[in-house]
Amino acid sequence: MERADIVIAVLVIYQLVLLGIGFWASRRTTDGKDFFLAGRQLGPVVAAISYASSASSAWTLLGLSGIAYAAGVSAIWVAAGSISGMFVAWWWIAPRLMQYSRTHDHLTLTDFLAHGAEGSARRAIVYLSSGVIIFSFVFYVAAQFQGAGNMFSSTFDMSLPASIAIGALVIMIYTFLGGFWAVSLTDTLQGILMAITALLLPVAAMIAVGGLAGLAEGLHAVSSLEQVSFTAGGGFWFAAGVIIGGLAIGIGTYGQPHLLVRFMALRDTRALLQARWIVACWYLVVFLGMILLGLAGRILFPELGDPENIFFNMNEELLPPIIGAVLLAAVLSAIMSTADSQLLVAAGVIAHDLGLGHLGRASLLRVSRLVIVLLVAAAVAVALYLPESIFNRVLFAWIALGSAFGPIVFLRLAGYEAAPASIVLSIFTGFSLSVLFYLMPDTPGEILERLAPFCCAFAVLMASTRRRRVADSAADAVNTVQPPSAACRRSGCA
Repeated sequence: MERADIVIAVLVIYQLVLLGIGFWASRRTTDGKDFFLAGRQLGPVVAAISYASSASSAWTLLGLSGIAYAAGVSAIWVAAGSISGMFVAWWWIAPRLMQYSRTHDHLTLTDFLAHGAEGSARRAIVYLSSGVIIFSFVFYVAAQFQGAGNMFSSTFDMSLPASIAIGALVIMIYTFLGGFWAVSLTDTLQGILMAITALLLPVAAMIAVGGLAGLAEGLHAVSSLEQVSFTAGGGFWFAAGVIIGGLAIGIGTYGQPHLLVRFMALRDTRALLQARWIVACWYLVVFLGMILLGLAGRILFPELGDPENIFFNMNEELLPPIIGAVLLAAVLSAIMSTADSQLLVAAGVIAHDLGLGHLGRASLLRVSRLVIVLLVAAAVAVALYLPESIFNRVLFAWIALGSAFGPIVFLRLAGYEAAPASIVLSIFTGFSLSVLFYLMPDTPGEILERLAPFCCAFAVLMASTRRRRVADSAADAVNTVQPPSAACRRSGCA
C-alpha cells in the first residue's frame, strides 16, 4: 500500500471509533447533568487524560516542537510554564473546585462565577462571562478546524474548505450525541494516542542523532550560541524575561472553562488523588518529548523552512508508513480533543447559563445539541473567511480566558469574596486588555502580554474582597473520600 492509502485507512478506522463512542455515550445521556458533567461520575483515568489532551491542542505536538527547533534549548521554559500551571491546577484548584461545585450544585463555570450574586448583578456576570466564553471559543475552535483542515489538505490533496468541513462534521456528531461522556472518552483515546506519539517519535529521533551525547554535540555544530543557551544568550534582564515569559504560559490554565469542568465532574476524592499523578506523568512525557523532538530535528533537518513542519518531516523520515499514519492521527487527535470540549462548554453557556434550555430536561438537551450545530457552523465560517495564524488565535483565546476568569477562581477558592460589581469589572478588565494587546500592531512583549491582563484583573478584585469562612476547604475535599455510587460501580465508571 502507498503511504497515503495507509493514512486514509487508519484515519477512517479512527473516525469510526470516535463516532461509535458518541453513539454509545448517547445512551447514557438523559439530562443536563449527564450532558454537561457526565453525572459527576468521571473516574481518574478518563478525567486525567481527557484533561491533558484538551489542554494540549495541536500546538503541543506541532507548535512546541517548532519552538524548540527555532529557539533551541530555551524553549524548555515554555514547557515548564505549562507543566507548572498543571500542577497548580490539580494540586490547589481541583480539590477546592470539586467540593465547592458539589456543595452548591454548579453545572458550569458560569454558575461558579455568579455564585452569591442576585438580580441585575447576577445577570451582568452571567451575560459578560457567557459572552467572553462564546467569543473566545468560536475563534479557538476555528483554529482547531483550521489545523485539521491543513492536515487533511496537505496529506490527501483536498481543498481546504472540504477538509475543514470533514473534520468539523466528525467532531460535531459525537459531541452532539453523547455530550460530556462522549467528549471525555474520545479525549481519553486521543490523549493516549498523543502520549504514544510523544514516546515513539522522540525516541526514534534520539537514536538517529546518537543519544544525549550526540544531541549535545550536534546542537553545538548547527546552532548559534543563543540557541544552545537556556536563557537565549542574553544578560540578566533578558534572561529574566525569557524565563518569566515562558513560565507565564501557565497562568492561562487557571481560567479555562473546558479544563475546570473536569474538576467539577470528578467522581470522588480518590479519583482526584489518582488522576493528578496520571496527568503529571502525561505532561512530562508529552511536553519534554516534543522539546527533544524539536532539538533533534534541528540536527537532522538544519535548513527546514517552517519549524512547525518538523513533526511531519521526522515522522516521514524515521518511522515506517503504518506507524507514521497512526502518528498523523495523533495530530488530528490533538486538534479534536480541544475542539470538542470547547463546543460542549459553549453549548452549556447558551443552553444552561443564558436560560435558553430551561423549559424542561428534554428541552435542555435539544437546545444544547442545536447550539453545538450552530457553533460548529460559526467556527467553520471563521476558519474559512477570517484567516489567521493558528498559534496566534490559540494564544489569544488562552490568555483572554485565563485573565478574565482565573483571578476570580483563585480568590473565591482561597476563601475570599468580592463585590459582584468588582467581579464584572475584573472579567471586563482581563478580557479587554487581552484583546487590546492582541490587536496592537507591535506586541508589547511576552511578559506584559501574558501577565498584565491577569494581574490587573486580580488587582480589581482585591480592592473589594472580604474574608469568609470556607466550610468546603481543600483539606475537607482531600481528606474526605467519597465512595463511588452504586450505579457507578455497576456500570464500571473509568
